[in-house]
Amino acid sequence: MGYGHCHDHSRKKLYRRILIGVGAIVVLVLFAIFLVWIILRPTTPEFVLQDTTLNAFNLSQACLLTTCMQITISTRNRNERIGIYYEHVDIYASYRNQQITKATELPRGIYMGQGEITVWSPLLNGNSMPISPYLAAVMSEDFNADIVLVNIKVSAKLKWKVGTWMSGDYHLIVNCPAYFTSSKQDVFPLSVGIKYPFGRSCSVEV
Repeated sequence: MGYGHCHDHSRKKLYRRILIGVGAIVVLVLFAIFLVWIILRPTTPEFVLQDTTLNAFNLSQACLLTTCMQITISTRNRNERIGIYYEHVDIYASYRNQQITKATELPRGIYMGQGEITVWSPLLNGNSMPISPYLAAVMSEDFNADIVLVNIKVSAKLKWKVGTWMSGDYHLIVNCPAYFTSSKQDVFPLSVGIKYPFGRSCSVEV
């Protein structure tokens, strides 16, 4: 009885030491990751809407909106020591917080190294998409005023990469305002290829 009792006590003591050792290693690893994170402090990428070619922007009397535009948007990784790995990127156009084109998905697994610049040129399409009568009335007023504000949105899932270490998922939201104006030659609604240069910075949230 005495030997068995001592043997069980030694085993429990060994298990306790193993658990304490594993816990200490986990704490040290987490602290090291936290320390690296604090030192590096990832900076959000920069996005610039370079230009937009508006091929179609027509509103029917049945409150159906057809939109077709080719956009050029550049993004720059502003970090000097951290890479950015994009798992998933969707780009679409919206008008007064209502999506007016289908989301265009970029190729998955885009990686951007430190200071790298990448240019994306997706085609955004929305064929006869229904909008509310209220929104249609507001858009008609914008047409009459010869200026329409459309927001180009980017929704992405990314990870920060340092060496072989990669962070968890972060949600990136980008908003790029695009003001479309008309002249005597180009009046709304538009249905021809008109290129609008912007070079406008976008707001970025992670």
